[in-house]
Amino acid sequence: MLGAIAAKSELYTPLCDLLGCRYPIVQTAMGWVAGSSLVAATTKAGGFGFLAGATIAADRIEDEILRVKELTGDQPFGLNFHMFQPNAQQLLDLAVKHKLRAVSYGRGPDKKVIGRLRDAGIVCMPTVGALKHAQKAIEMGANVITIQGGEGGGHTGSVPTTVLLPQVVDAVKVPVVAAGGFYDGRGFVAALAFGAQGIAMGTRFMMTRDSGVPEVTLQRYLATKDAEKIQISHLVDGMPQRMIPNEYLAMLEKASAFKRLRIALSLALQWKAQTGMTLQHAFSVLWQAFRDDASSVAQTVMAANAPMLLQRAMVDGKPAEGVMSAGQVAALIGRLDTCQEVIDGMVALACERRAALNMMTA
Repeated sequence: MLGAIAAKSELYTPLCDLLGCRYPIVQTAMGWVAGSSLVAATTKAGGFGFLAGATIAADRIEDEILRVKELTGDQPFGLNFHMFQPNAQQLLDLAVKHKLRAVSYGRGPDKKVIGRLRDAGIVCMPTVGALKHAQKAIEMGANVITIQGGEGGGHTGSVPTTVLLPQVVDAVKVPVVAAGGFYDGRGFVAALAFGAQGIAMGTRFMMTRDSGVPEVTLQRYLATKDAEKIQISHLVDGMPQRMIPNEYLAMLEKASAFKRLRIALSLALQWKAQTGMTLQHAFSVLWQAFRDDASSVAQTVMAANAPMLLQRAMVDGKPAEGVMSAGQVAALIGRLDTCQEVIDGMVALACERRAALNMMTA
């Protein structure tokens, strides 16, 4: 039934059947942003949404899953998780219990975890920023790969989408979803031409009236008109993150290494208290980091920076005091549409451009 519905779209790809959506347009799991309201709005508009399980409180996550089901009439959607979070096992159990269509993740799940999800009929759909990571993810059992080019927001790689996408498409046998630099129908058609079976967007869905992001923060995004200024920084958690420039990042750039470490420790304690992480779990994460790579211990301590600082901007409405992840396309988005308007506009323009291309080559 879902496949028959999806097949009515001119932009149908096999990914539509796999995910059970009308259009192969995926809303990514943005921390503090991708809650039940945004996922439901995306799903009802014909796309496929992921709940950001990493930043939803453990005692609320099942309610959020049930709310999406209620708002959408039990249409398919997905859940994002990180294996290092204290309630990772809870999220895995809930994904199986509620028969969610897909899960997304970074590196972390082993073959046993992925095998359990696959056996339950759940699509395993990690996001990667390099060919070697795509190949490793497939070796571990992933059956869809989302590649994110360097233009993308938040944690990102250094290879642009136009280079990474054909590289991965040519090297793997599973469906590939393209992310990083997409916001309208032109990019949608281009991704399909490169061989992707769909696109994934974070910034475009975050900059909608359905995202729930405070108005004062969204206005900061809308005011950013120079894509070059949406740069990558390593100062938040030691990993490359693309963000909107603001007062907090300017402070970090001027701060001493000692001050940045003191900030990181303070935020790590706040994150530990907020997530209910035990000291035993915290030490086990640090020990694992030390065993894997002793040089990564400091980065592990800094890992709590990103979710806590994002919360300030995306939930508390204090954009000057936190960080604002963004893809470079934020500079090209001039208004806050609904998810329905975003998807309808993308589909209309994509069909128009595809028809024009067909006429040119006829």
